[in-house]
Amino acid sequence: MVAHPHAAEPIELVLLDVGGPIYDDAAYRDALLRAVRELAAEDGRPAVEEAEFRRVYDERRQAQGGSLRTAVAERFLTAADRQRLSDRAEGYWEYPASALHADVLPALRELAERYTLAVVANQRAVVVEALRRDGVAEHIDIWAISEVVGAEKPAPAIFEHALREAGVDPGRAVHVGNRLDTDVRGAQRVGLRTVWVLRGEAPPEPTAEQLAEPDAAIRTLTELPAALARLRGEG
Repeated sequence: MVAHPHAAEPIELVLLDVGGPIYDDAAYRDALLRAVRELAAEDGRPAVEEAEFRRVYDERRQAQGGSLRTAVAERFLTAADRQRLSDRAEGYWEYPASALHADVLPALRELAERYTLAVVANQRAVVVEALRRDGVAEHIDIWAISEVVGAEKPAPAIFEHALREAGVDPGRAVHVGNRLDTDVRGAQRVGLRTVWVLRGEAPPEPTAEQLAEPDAAIRTLTELPAALARLRGEG
């Protein structure tokens, strides 16, 4: 990992992505598959095979760059159908209670004793209802949901909104997400430290170069408290 200019500074604020770190990303993947299958059928196109869809999905995960929706639209529909595909998929994109990772609530209970916690996510506003239902919201102090803020990661504005609401400087904040392009690189541009969670839309086989980008990489949120302690210079 490259030494961060704010290494060993106190950490006051922990920002968390939703899809991947908190909920299983399969919910969005399955919504996108259902949507592209419907649109292909409506347009009289060949049936979308799940194996081929998964291949496109995993290619985007491995690349950690470029839009999954664009790639799926270009492969199975047309590039012009990206928004149509996105709109249809959003109608099916919901997180059931079973999508909550088992390590989330224990980690949040531990983190909430020490840090201000924020959610920074490219999501519809309704995701907050799922987070309330599943006991996550009670641990969250600051909300930065893209549909509400009017900006999506990796845009600086969504991170800056959370920092402003918390009254915390970027050097005293850490963003936790599972994508390099939107989460790690977006947060780093604002001056935050980063923890990369290797699940969901993280690559199937992260490369050494990819692993060098964040300040820390973990596979479960159980590892997050210790990772943050290391970033504070305590381990």
